[in-house]
Amino acid sequence: MTDSGTVEAAKLPLPLPLNAAGTRLQLGALLVRDGLLSPEQLEEALAEKEASGRRLGEIVLERGWISPSVLARALAEQHDLEYTDLARTEIELSAAGLLPEKFARRYHALPVRFLDEETVLVAVADPTNVVTSDDLRLALGLNVRLTVVSAPDLMGTIGRIYRTPTGFVDAEFIEEEEEPQDDTRVEDIREGVATSAPAIKLVNSLITRAIDEGASDLHFEPALKGITVRARVDGVMRKIAVVPQSLQPAVTSRLKIMGELDIAERRAPQDGRVSIRFGGMPMDLRIAVLPTTHGEQIVLRILYRSASRRGLTELGMSLTAEEAFSRAIRQPYGAVIACGPTGSGKTTTLYAALDLLNEDERVLTTIEDPVEYQIPGVNQIEVHPRSGLTFARGLRTILRSDPDVLLVGEIRDEETARIAIQAAMTGHLVLTTLHTHNAASSIARLKDMGVEPGLLATSINCIVAQRLARRLCLHCREQYTPTAAELEDIGLDEGEATEVCLYRAAGCVNCHGTGYAGRVALYEVMQIQGRIRRLIEASTEEIFAAAVEQGMQTLRQDGVRLCLAGVSSVEEIRRVTGDRLV
Repeated sequence: MTDSGTVEAAKLPLPLPLNAAGTRLQLGALLVRDGLLSPEQLEEALAEKEASGRRLGEIVLERGWISPSVLARALAEQHDLEYTDLARTEIELSAAGLLPEKFARRYHALPVRFLDEETVLVAVADPTNVVTSDDLRLALGLNVRLTVVSAPDLMGTIGRIYRTPTGFVDAEFIEEEEEPQDDTRVEDIREGVATSAPAIKLVNSLITRAIDEGASDLHFEPALKGITVRARVDGVMRKIAVVPQSLQPAVTSRLKIMGELDIAERRAPQDGRVSIRFGGMPMDLRIAVLPTTHGEQIVLRILYRSASRRGLTELGMSLTAEEAFSRAIRQPYGAVIACGPTGSGKTTTLYAALDLLNEDERVLTTIEDPVEYQIPGVNQIEVHPRSGLTFARGLRTILRSDPDVLLVGEIRDEETARIAIQAAMTGHLVLTTLHTHNAASSIARLKDMGVEPGLLATSINCIVAQRLARRLCLHCREQYTPTAAELEDIGLDEGEATEVCLYRAAGCVNCHGTGYAGRVALYEVMQIQGRIRRLIEASTEEIFAAAVEQGMQTLRQDGVRLCLAGVSSVEEIRRVTGDRLV
């Protein structure tokens, strides 16, 4: 530093704010004042600064005495600027889009949001660089107000905001889901930006971002002043953009054209699909259009066809649940039912079972809507109602084709339920899914569909209920000691849990400020045996109680297991299983 207390421009930020007397407090003095550095550490760092010419902030960061966020807060105070935690801040894409990526990286700056029509808030890691501030004003053509952020968070957010894949190609809608072979249609978004129409560019960028963040669904929701775009990431909706009203008709038409839908029809629901390539990987988009008050809502379901499958041991079941499930699928016949809401991982579980059963001695056949993963050695059929290929009709035909193992994508109606259960009784192993809340209520659901209770008692091997909970981000999760009330919530008392530690979500740039990254499954495996077979005509409550007596671990209890292992949080398990954990 110079005698005046200013800091020379370099890699890392090292500034200082004005105090009441009008003089700038030095960075080292700020850190010592707040107890972040000891006087001895400051003296040692200043000696190294004098000898090496490096900046004080760079030295104390390298030695691990303070974190980048602590340094950023000190710099913000030193320069009388505000500090922003980018991990907890929503970036306005319209603001960020004012500055091309190469300039954002060159200036180490990112527009965060508009403060008014003539001013934009810009995040920087080094507020001492006056030249950068002047260049930003010229580049943006607006007034600039700076906010200080940590350098790693800034670069991570720049990478996330401007991230683009190696290529994105939309192909023709192919009813049989054949993979497009014409490589000449493959287009790199980055090369097409200059020549693409604004709506095509915008739709491609939004789909790109959704896929890049691992979203399962992308929602275009019309509102009074435009379209709100939200993505479902790890089972939770996240707002990612707002499309201005001026582009609403063009964006809606573009999405409908992708799905080969009627762009002139605005009053009736429509469904379509499109096959795409993203970074060389094939995937499908299922497009659903629904008329609303302010226009047509469009939802894209993203199906990652090339996603890696998990083996049975990789599902994360407890040892007891895995053993029970494994015994059920090893039976030569009978039904194994996975139940839960849409998006709870049922297909992943059944595909893990298929992988285990996929041997040359067996014939495996599936009927699905759609075929999500292609498995060598398995005959896979996709339903197509327009052509008359429904679950029930396809299943009847499959049973005449000498299969050993059947996977029925979903039991939706009485006819499919009856055929599947009868197949399980006649020497076939049937894997299928059902939409119910828990394992015990699946019995009542099948009885409501008209299946005889006697058939259920003799044909079902086990029922697996499951949910997906978000995993805590390993980069930022916080450990804490639970209170007596929290221990009671998870079924423990203070006497038997003296050393229990739990984790909670914090939020960082790696998890986009959510505190969670990825998901993990909770399982409830109910074996149909013993007393449960005799109670098949009883109420759901009686069946559930009998299953617990036989040793079944409930969804909530499995969630507690994950909390104690530091995989998820009590709050997240409550969210997916209900208010109480036990």
